[in-house]
Formats: sequence, structure tokens, C-alpha cells
Amino acid sequence: MTRTRTRRLALFLTALVLAGSAATIGYLLLAPSTSSLPSPSSLLGSGLPAAPEHADGEVPDGTTVVDDDIPAVGNLDPELLAAVRRAAEDAAAEDLTFFVNGGWRSAAYQERLLREAVDEYGSEEEAARWVATPETSAHVSGDAIDIGMFAAAAWLDEHGDAYGLCRIYDNEPWHFELRPDAVTEGCPTMYWDPTFDPRMTGGSISEE
Repeated sequence: MTRTRTRRLALFLTALVLAGSAATIGYLLLAPSTSSLPSPSSLLGSGLPAAPEHADGEVPDGTTVVDDDIPAVGNLDPELLAAVRRAAEDAAAEDLTFFVNGGWRSAAYQERLLREAVDEYGSEEEAARWVATPETSAHVSGDAIDIGMFAAAAWLDEHGDAYGLCRIYDNEPWHFELRPDAVTEGCPTMYWDPTFDPRMTGGSISEE
């Protein structure tokens, strides 16, 4: 091979390399960024939306009577909730906050609480003194609220009749229900525990 042909071949190979490099650079500049391409997960979607937290009526720590976004509070009977909030406003003047330990509950959650009570107390009879069935529970119907903190519950026990709010069971100082007649007539006599409440066996509540 002559020197001239060798030189031409070298120039050709150099040009070929430069052309390939330019093409590669051009592709990288013109091609869409991988960050702008949809990911496989975004194409498939995230599936069904997550269930709302505490949707069955469980109450997170720190919940108060104004937390409408918590189903245990937001799903309460509107008249009961309004009365409790009026009482809470007045109690706040004495530096008391109405925290909520229990409010509205789904039937499934109430059933779970009942099963847990049976395990804890050893029998359905003893558990019934503390936890009602889903069919009879005032929590499932949204008609009962459990006030947290002893001082707040004691305040409501003392002043609740002015708002139509009454303790129903002697063994549950936290459990309150709406009794509108209490504003003028006072709260009815408490039942010793839920097993004495005729509603637990399909009867109507006494106003005495």
C-alpha cells in the first residue's frame, strides 16, 4: 500500500469516527429525556384509592369535639354534636378541653370491640356490662359520645343537663347521650350498667 493510499484511508476512518460521534451527540440532544417519559407505575396507575384513616370509628389520640374530619366525630347525630360543642365552649372558660375517646362506630368495629371485651372479661355476660352489640349500641347509631379526661367528663356530668346531655350508665362516667328534656326536667336516673338498659333487649329507654 502506498503512502498516499494509507493517508487517504486514515483520513476516511477519522471522518467516519467524527461522523459517528456527531450522530450520537445529535441523538442525545434531540431524544426526549428519560425523566419526561412516563414510568411503568404511572401508566398502570396506583390502584384503588386508600381507605380513609379511622373510617370505622376508631379515634386517634388528641381528637376533640370539633374534628369533623374524623368519622367518629363527623358522623355523630348533628343535634348531639351541636350540644356537646356548646358545652365544650363553656368548659373551655375553665381551661377544660373535650377530647373524644369514642363516638360514632361502624357495626363491624363495634363487633370487634365486643369480641375483645369477651376475651378480656371472660364471658359475654360480663362483657355486656361494658360493650353493647352492634344492633343495640348507641355508638353505632351516632347517638353517644365518650368524653376523655376525667376532669372534662366530670364537668359535663355536673353541667350537662343545661345542654340536654346526660350520663346514662353509672359505671361509665365518660358516656353521654342527648336527652333534650333534661334542660327543663334534669337528667333521668342512670342505669347501673348497660345490662339494665331496656334498649339492650329491644325496649325503650326510661326517662325517670
